[in-house]
Amino acid sequence: MSDKLGIGSAFPKMTLNLVDGGTLDLPDGLGNGYRVILFYRGHW
Repeated sequence: MSDKLGIGSAFPKMTLNLVDGGTLDLPDGLGNGYRVILFYRGHW
């Protein structure tokens, strides 16, 4: 398990698979500025 992010921590680089078949590279794909990222577990 990864360590938790703290205040001022850099978001780790990762690639997410999107529901439309595309991908999103984080954090580079979000541009500049503040962002909120919510991870939702779609099924149990």
